Amino acid sequence: MTPRRRWPGPHAPIGLQLVGLLLVSLLAAQAIGMAAILLMPPPRPAVYHLSEVAQALRGGPLRTRFGRPLIRTVANDLPTELKVQPANRERPRAALAAALGAPEARVRYLQQPTTEWRLFRGLGGHRRAPPAMRGPASLAAAGALPATGETSGAPARGWRPRYGPGSALDLPIIGEFTAALATSDNRWVVVRNAPDPFPSEWQLRAVLWLLAGFLVVAPAGYLFARRITAPLKRFVEAAEQLGRDPHAPQMILTGPAEVGAAAHAFNEMQARLRRYIGDRTAMVGAISHDLRTPLARIRFKMERAPPKLKEAVLADVAQMEQMIGGVLAFIRDEGQPKRRERLDLLSVLECVADDAAMLGGDVEIVEGAPVTVDGDAVALQRLFGNLVDNAVKYGGEARIRLRHEGEAAVVEIADRGPGLAREDLERAFQPFYRADASRNLDKGGVGLGLPIARSAARAHGGDVQLEPAAEGLRAVVTLPAL
Repeated sequence: MTPRRRWPGPHAPIGLQLVGLLLVSLLAAQAIGMAAILLMPPPRPAVYHLSEVAQALRGGPLRTRFGRPLIRTVANDLPTELKVQPANRERPRAALAAALGAPEARVRYLQQPTTEWRLFRGLGGHRRAPPAMRGPASLAAAGALPATGETSGAPARGWRPRYGPGSALDLPIIGEFTAALATSDNRWVVVRNAPDPFPSEWQLRAVLWLLAGFLVVAPAGYLFARRITAPLKRFVEAAEQLGRDPHAPQMILTGPAEVGAAAHAFNEMQARLRRYIGDRTAMVGAISHDLRTPLARIRFKMERAPPKLKEAVLADVAQMEQMIGGVLAFIRDEGQPKRRERLDLLSVLECVADDAAMLGGDVEIVEGAPVTVDGDAVALQRLFGNLVDNAVKYGGEARIRLRHEGEAAVVEIADRGPGLAREDLERAFQPFYRADASRNLDKGGVGLGLPIARSAARAHGGDVQLEPAAEGLRAVVTLPAL
């Protein structure tokens, strides 16, 4: 019976749960981005001072207090970007010339506002233009230029500009700039700020913030996705269990709506398979059982037949009865409920070897280590008993080896018989198949030992293969190990 679905929740459709996961992840990512914008301080622009630029042009230090280091070069010709002096840069040029104590004609200045500069202005960091932007008259009033009425050219004789921390000429420069000073030998000393490194400190902080947000959101997303896919994993396990044992209990119907519907159909299929197998097994069992009656009548009627005819017919009747007995035994074993438990495979092989040795067989375990498997003890004893019986019957001996390879237990049973042709290695697992005269009913077999062994191995999730050996034939059994 399908359980009642409660939406939203673990029983909601997979599509709806995935949409919810995407929405939650998107909202979390947006929340982290907004938090980074609101909580992280804006990138601090590189701030230079006019005094630092003037000192660098005069050969002073290139290190600055708040900005990136300056770069100083000497060129024979003026850089291209400085050959045309923009009109809106005449006042900063005049301030720089005053700070240098040089004529304006020998000074060039170009400033290129960057994103940092615009962001700084937008955040209120620069509301009013500094004195350097307000003309030579303001510079004279601030003490940057002499009060002699000279507003261009060289300063008055005997006047030295006052620049440095706290002076009127210690004006801020924000953004990318280039300044040049002509030397006495008609060369140009060019100073510019170093390019912004990538990644910058602010970019590193942003990346670290986003990485921290990812580390917070990723585990939650993983757990949510795992909750969605967990029912699919249980569904796969149930399908694997059905392949090993058709009589396994039905799977519990839990999970999203699609998984619940698939599980319901899966359980219905499992029930139909059980009925199908049961009906076919019962039919074969009934036919085999009913064949015993006419065989008994034939045996009774042959009592008055001539001795030679009687011996031939009764031999055929005995073979048919042996086949029927084998079929009935197989059906009886398949119809019984299986009980799986943890078993030591080496102990099972030792029991099989002891039973075969008591009947006079040459059986020995030449290599073996304890390996634990999950299986039915009776079915496994029948599996290895049939293989050991075949090895002793057709090869004269059975040498058993057990080893653990990865996640599988491997059992090899070798004999020294005539072996089989390569084309018969797979055909030997067909019911009632006989390869040649060396492996026939005269040895007491009916051709069901290998099919029963393979059926039992595959019911446990393993398989049985026949391989040619150096001196005979080798049966290799693989079973899942714990």
